[in-house]
Amino acid sequence: MKFIKFFSLLILSGLFFMQCSTAQKLEQNAAFKTDKAYYQKWVAGVKGGGSGINVFIPVSTQFKLDSLYFRGQKVALQTKPNSPNLYIGRILTEANQKETLEKNTNDSTFELKQNEAVVSYLDNGTIKYLKIDSVPEKKMEHYPSAPPKQGK
Repeated sequence: MKFIKFFSLLILSGLFFMQCSTAQKLEQNAAFKTDKAYYQKWVAGVKGGGSGINVFIPVSTQFKLDSLYFRGQKVALQTKPNSPNLYIGRILTEANQKETLEKNTNDSTFELKQNEAVVSYLDNGTIKYLKIDSVPEKKMEHYPSAPPKQGK
């Protein structure tokens, strides 16, 4: 009986240490700079038009960023064709939605403060993670509704 307890404890300890070794490692230096990252809340001007937070991450060189971890959410980063060095992470919030949002499962991969973010990126085929220590907030965007159509 003591052998079974000892063996079980040994297996659990091994699993614990294996999990620690597979934790995501944050890079200290990346091949790109992200010193001007910021976020901006937005609300649509029509009822049910949505709301959210856009996180903007300009990079100094063309580099392939993948995902953003911010405020317990993980979202894909996207660029616009005319701005390949500006990545945007779009997080929807519950305010002003037509339907109740299915919330993304909180991603607790990283313990972050409210103004901290982590980006994942590919470097020579390896996924790496870079922490952005301070992401300032810019003034909220209120998108106006379209003016009513004039009847003729």
